Amino acid sequence: MRLSRKSEYALLALVDLASRYGKGRAKIIEVSENNGIPKKYLEQIFLQLKGAGYVRSIRGPGGGYELAKNPAEINIAEIIRLIDGPLASVGSASLYFFEHTPIERNVKLLRVFKEIRDIVADKLENTTLDQLI
Repeated sequence: MRLSRKSEYALLALVDLASRYGKGRAKIIEVSENNGIPKKYLEQIFLQLKGAGYVRSIRGPGGGYELAKNPAEINIAEIIRLIDGPLASVGSASLYFFEHTPIERNVKLLRVFKEIRDIVADKLENTTLDQLI
């Protein structure tokens, strides 16, 4: 598994919003500047996160972005899957994004990649935004 820059930025932005959870909304420029994320790129990321129900936005004075869920209910794995797709490094080892690949020809080799997937998935699925604040 390799994270895209978009996933890294999404996670940074979500941790930023998690640190403000219940304390008010954040302006996109604040999140952008606090985390070194280009504003236009962050707007695209927030649109995707909003569409998936992780953030919500309010327009006007006092508006901005906030988490749509409690930070304890959002794990890292679901964000990475939303942005980048599978956690498994090989399609045939993936649970949610399975596709046939040549590595399936060797059962023992495929088993190694499934074990790696399980270790990575376990760690990411059991790490929530509130643990990263």
